[in-house]
Amino acid sequence: MTDLDHRHEMSPVPGPPSTNLADILERVLDKGIVIAGDIKIDLLDIELLTIRLRLFVASVDTAKKAGIDWWETDPALSSHAARDALRDENRELRARLDALEDREEREEEEQGQT
Repeated sequence: MTDLDHRHEMSPVPGPPSTNLADILERVLDKGIVIAGDIKIDLLDIELLTIRLRLFVASVDTAKKAGIDWWETDPALSSHAARDALRDENRELRARLDALEDREEREEEEQGQT
């Protein structure tokens, strides 16, 4: 074999490493990414509408490290939050009912004394 024949047998020169979607997604979720933008509609220098868009894409752990955990307290997204919201509402209603019953008893006592 000649030198030319050996060159064809060698592997091609490696290029930049290719990344697939799973690698990119893992990196984004691990570090997090923030996308922010504003949409503003003005008419004759009068602001009619402003929409602020903020998007934070990250894993749950990364979001918690950033202090973001609203899904844990939203009753629509968390069964624990829904139970807590119902418990709080129930406690508030019982307190209001107790206050009304106390007021009614006082009024009856005052009417009985006169």
